[in-house]
Amino acid sequence: MRAVLKEERFLLLALVAALVAYATEDSLLHGGRLVALIATGLLIGMIVLASVRVAHHAEVLAEKVGDPYGTMILTLSAVLVEVVILGIMLTHHPAPTLVRDTIYAAVMLDLNGILGLAALMGGLRHGEQAYNDDSARTYSVMILTAMGVSMVVPEFVPREHWRLYSAFTIGAMVLLYGVFLRMQVGAHSYFFSYSYPEKRRKAGAESAHRGESRKRSILLLCAGVVLIGALAEVMSKTLGVGLAGSGAPPMVAALVVAAISASPEILTALRAALANRMQAVVNIALGASLSTVILTVPVMEALALYSGQPLRMGMTPVQTVMVFITLIVAAINLNDGETNAIEGMTHFVLFATFIMLSLIGL
Repeated sequence: MRAVLKEERFLLLALVAALVAYATEDSLLHGGRLVALIATGLLIGMIVLASVRVAHHAEVLAEKVGDPYGTMILTLSAVLVEVVILGIMLTHHPAPTLVRDTIYAAVMLDLNGILGLAALMGGLRHGEQAYNDDSARTYSVMILTAMGVSMVVPEFVPREHWRLYSAFTIGAMVLLYGVFLRMQVGAHSYFFSYSYPEKRRKAGAESAHRGESRKRSILLLCAGVVLIGALAEVMSKTLGVGLAGSGAPPMVAALVVAAISASPEILTALRAALANRMQAVVNIALGASLSTVILTVPVMEALALYSGQPLRMGMTPVQTVMVFITLIVAAINLNDGETNAIEGMTHFVLFATFIMLSLIGL
């Protein structure tokens, strides 16, 4: 029992932080902007710690079921965290562009940040890193289709028809994901896997890692998501107080949500790249981008229809250009079954460009 408590110290720390946050919520919200910003930073840190444990238990389940099921569990857990935080933030601070900006930020973070940094670091250590190029092509065309339908076309839909198009978008995303899921776990599952040379398994901590029970991992994964939701409840309020009247770009809140949900994926992808397992990086980065669009959109659109408050999903011209540049670069880089440091650097420069544009309010 003591060993379990030691392993789950991040979750326990997050639990204590949640209890303290709820007990002192009134003081945090009325203590001024500085207090609110400090509280927001601490709460984000606790959410990231909880997310790391959620990702760990997703990885445990992933190792037990193997690819492509493994990375699917990891990306789905990240999307679940994102949906929970978005839902809570929209409840307290309705913002028509928050969902759009968060999805856009998540795609930039996954495709350019995670994939770029992982390919760069892995390329510097191992040179060219192999993966199954069928997976990259499949993910890319799905991401382009999903973002085009849900985040480009809406800009041209008249406001009086938003309910009809929202309902259509929900149906289209569910259909796309249903077909994709059947392909990913069915006859075309080999698209998303790669046969690496056998490597000697590490002893000690890794063997203990594999010894964790599936039931315990599922239970703690669910508990972690609930805990993240509780922390996000207070964080969304302190963030609103901290940013009110500060002149901060609107993208800041979206960046916070995207970074929190992607934090476990970043760690997992970097470990995979340094271990010369680029297929896992491709599955995580592109799979997370696709899952973010194809699953977050229908859930948020359904909430919008239920509340009667339309979301502004059409991307700005700058966002549209950045997405298309990213997908074109990805299509060129990921067409030969190998990545290298140069390809990683091109994506990472695009990520830096995204950050710069966000900071200047574009």
